[in-house]
Amino acid sequence: MTKEIAVRETPAFRRGVAMPFFAKIFGLACLVILTGGLPRAASAAEGAASGASNGSLSQGIAAVVNDEIISSYDLNQRIKLVFASSGIPDTQENRDRIRPQVLRNLIDERLKEQEAKRLKIEVTQDDVDRAFKRIATRSNMTVDQIGEFLKKNGVNKSTLTQQLRTDIAWNKLVGQQFGSLVSVSDGEVQEVLQRLRDESDSPSYDVSEILLTFDNPAQEAEIRNGAEKLIEQIRKGAPFQAVARQFSQSASAASGGDIGWVRASQLPAPVAEVVKNMPSGTVSDPIRTRNGYYIVQLRAMRRGSGADPLNDQYVLMRVLLPLTPDAAPRFVAQRAREAESFRASVKSCDEASRKINSYVGGKADRPRTVLAGQLEPRMRKAISGLKTGDVSQPVRSNAGVEMLVVCGYKPDEGGLPTAEQIDDNLYEQQLSMMARRHLRDLRRDAVVVKR
Repeated sequence: MTKEIAVRETPAFRRGVAMPFFAKIFGLACLVILTGGLPRAASAAEGAASGASNGSLSQGIAAVVNDEIISSYDLNQRIKLVFASSGIPDTQENRDRIRPQVLRNLIDERLKEQEAKRLKIEVTQDDVDRAFKRIATRSNMTVDQIGEFLKKNGVNKSTLTQQLRTDIAWNKLVGQQFGSLVSVSDGEVQEVLQRLRDESDSPSYDVSEILLTFDNPAQEAEIRNGAEKLIEQIRKGAPFQAVARQFSQSASAASGGDIGWVRASQLPAPVAEVVKNMPSGTVSDPIRTRNGYYIVQLRAMRRGSGADPLNDQYVLMRVLLPLTPDAAPRFVAQRAREAESFRASVKSCDEASRKINSYVGGKADRPRTVLAGQLEPRMRKAISGLKTGDVSQPVRSNAGVEMLVVCGYKPDEGGLPTAEQIDDNLYEQQLSMMARRHLRDLRRDAVVVKR
């Protein structure tokens, strides 16, 4: 079974300060695509060390970006990472299909690195260490287990390290350079709020998106071709969230492309026309907009502003009975019995935090507030119908046997977003647009040679 590890950092910002990493993702087996290129020093040495397995790929040049090389080894590592974390079958045909888009992403990352270096944006080792720890926590793994997973799939850990450094640096850069330039007026907020009130009886759509942009008409055919290939893989079973996190150039990439429940008027006009005619549970063909192509997944449609179960709010405590991934069946069975004993004896979160300590290695996290839609589907199913004080059915994970204790519950009451939520959304949209424009300018001014 493909293991998917949470790694990508959110590009959204609040008033010039980057939001906390994974701000929209609760730490229970969340799905985030792995991406990243090798550090310059590591690439050549590791490529030479792995020459027997990689052949000429370890020594070739895939592209040159402003006199800096992206080696074939860099590209090969990224492609391996895509297959390992997305569920796309690793075949030569699929390698050929995704190679252009993966290379384009690596070129963009190199441009981001160069711009961050020019502006003296610093990323400390503590920044990276904290990111690794958060990744491990939200993936129900240890940092060592993340390294083991990468090694098992032929990916060097430095690939992930460099990707984290690039994401952190770009987030800092965008916040520092553009955060103070974004202004959302009360009039803009009230205009959106009034439009939503006027449309309160019209349909709303639960949508995820992938945005692939191009800078000039000469790139359009390449981007459309790339979009068609991604759609083919999604329709064959590749997770939409994983593909969005890997390839989308929208701010929503950080949450797997999820933009939640929206009205047609909140979508770009060409996208809205397609979404209004899509059956639920389907993925669109490429949708052409002014400077890019959208791929849209419609999960559900509803009329009016009714309650959304995915917006039900829970206060949850995660409890864990540790087991290694390769634990013998007798130990797994023992933990299962302990889990049932624990469930039967617990009636509140206070009891849970005390009683879990009576089991060898047992531990409880602090209660956290989360929306149902932020949970992995199997965990969402596990808590469905539970009342405050109840304990979910045990779930086996890489960390051991996990359960969720419901410390509090508030069902969604439906209705319109608050003025503050609209303000935040407009701010993030504008900041994301500035970031894309800046990256477009970097591409325009760069000297890029693809081999």
